[in-house]
Amino acid sequence: MNGESRRVLVGALFNPSLHRIGDRLTRTLDYLAVIPDRVWRDRGRNVPGRFQQVPRQHRWLEQAANELPIVLHSIGLSICSADIFDEEFADNLMAWAARLNSPWISEHLSFSRVGSGHEVNSAIPLPVAYDLEMLELLVPRVRFFTDRLACPFLLENSVYYISYPDQDLKEEEFLNRLCVRSGCGVLLDLHNVYTNAVNHGLAARDYIDDLDLDHVREIHIAGGSPMMGFHADSHNGPVLEDVWNLLEYVVPRASNLRGVTFEFHDSSFGRMGEEGFREQIDRTRAILRNFSQSEMAVPHVA
Repeated sequence: MNGESRRVLVGALFNPSLHRIGDRLTRTLDYLAVIPDRVWRDRGRNVPGRFQQVPRQHRWLEQAANELPIVLHSIGLSICSADIFDEEFADNLMAWAARLNSPWISEHLSFSRVGSGHEVNSAIPLPVAYDLEMLELLVPRVRFFTDRLACPFLLENSVYYISYPDQDLKEEEFLNRLCVRSGCGVLLDLHNVYTNAVNHGLAARDYIDDLDLDHVREIHIAGGSPMMGFHADSHNGPVLEDVWNLLEYVVPRASNLRGVTFEFHDSSFGRMGEEGFREQIDRTRAILRNFSQSEMAVPHVA
């Protein structure tokens, strides 16, 4: 960082419903976050021609990349799987990042795949125990990216509905140590923080205060919903008021923040509509404007 004031960008996770906005999307957003796993078909490890492009999604992505920066937010690496580190997947992800000139890419601090032989995939990210053994497992895997990528590699904090007993570290301390040792950054999902606080009786601001916010490059904001006595990370509409409050708390403290991304489930766009979607983006920009650029000293997205 050279001390020059920089602008924090505002983006959204791409869903097919955003096609309805058409070319107005480029006037609304600074970037798009794309789940790259939707752009290819994965035929499985060690299969020749493993990753096959989905033609329609690929055409759209190429077109979008000509108009907006594309941030890749992967869901399929399963970087915390004990018996799998899929270097083929990692290489493919990095190749796409280079092809699209992505300003940064991210994955989840979680696992979804088990079994080095007959593999089973849960299809959802599952949290891990924040133990020293897991930290040792992850450091070389993360460095596989940070040593090769021309852009930052970020890991997203987890949402969890059960907690492991007798963990060595709290998640925020685990992330602090991982960032220092591996060179990665943090994608701070504030709705995940809020969800865990509600479901486990925690204080969301305590989590934020314990996390080294200098490592935070991107923030996710989203909505959620109560379900059977707990709060669900459903992304089913506008950002919750408590999450907006957390964003206001974090922004002036995250000196290296580069982007804030609104996540929403495609099925919720019909309820929000274009106007509701724009309200989320406009409110994000308003929060960012409330803090002076000199105070934030945010690096520029290349």
